[in-house]
Amino acid sequence: MAEELAACEIRIGTSGFSFEDWRGPFYPRELAKNKLLEYYAQVFHTVEINSTYYGIPHPKVAESMVSRTPATFDFMVKTHASFTHSRDTSLSQREAFSAAIRPFVEANRLSGILAQFPFSFKYNSENLDYLLRECETLPQSKLYLEFRHDSWYQRPVYYRLAEAGANWVSVDLPQLAHMPKPYALCTNETAYVRLHGRNEESWYGGGDQRYDYGYSPEEMEEWRQKIAKLKPKAKKVYVFFNNCYRGQAVKNAKELIHLFGL
Repeated sequence: MAEELAACEIRIGTSGFSFEDWRGPFYPRELAKNKLLEYYAQVFHTVEINSTYYGIPHPKVAESMVSRTPATFDFMVKTHASFTHSRDTSLSQREAFSAAIRPFVEANRLSGILAQFPFSFKYNSENLDYLLRECETLPQSKLYLEFRHDSWYQRPVYYRLAEAGANWVSVDLPQLAHMPKPYALCTNETAYVRLHGRNEESWYGGGDQRYDYGYSPEEMEEWRQKIAKLKPKAKKVYVFFNNCYRGQAVKNAKELIHLFGL
């Protein structure tokens, strides 16, 4: 396994870290809320910041995160909902988002910007043009696109987005109609995998129950093999677990770290 990793760095973490229902399964119950990130960073080397989807924070939030983590720890930051869902981002929102992530950029701790598009965002020429325009507004090769509708999964789309400097996000989702298959893809030198769980019964019900899923040892081995096959092209692979309900993401992330011998 060490030979597999020699030319390809693999960084594994979770989608968020500040969950009260992780107390007990992961965090000590008495740990202060402002100490959660420090504790998390003792176990993992990367994290997705998803709170930026709901609201754009003051730059001091990122400054604090940088100061409380080691220099080897990096951050993947999700775009605001106006970028992916309403798709009406204003100039002031763009400027606020740029300011919010600047402390990560200046400390060389920004691993990328995640744009998670909804299932309703399907492939067509208008939506593709929107993405190509937006690629020009963000740092080259820092934008990662997640699609939840399988209409995007076609080679011409891969090539157009790769040429524009965007990266593909491989997803693991419930296998409902028109959801992508669990492929591991890499359109540039950095691959990105997000595992959301396979909770078909509760997926469309919304809420935390959607992510109430624990991957089995067999499913974890399946993804270990998929990720290992990215090695010839990818120089770096990010893997984030989003099955965050009651700390299941932490459990599976630690299991995958063990499988890769990291």
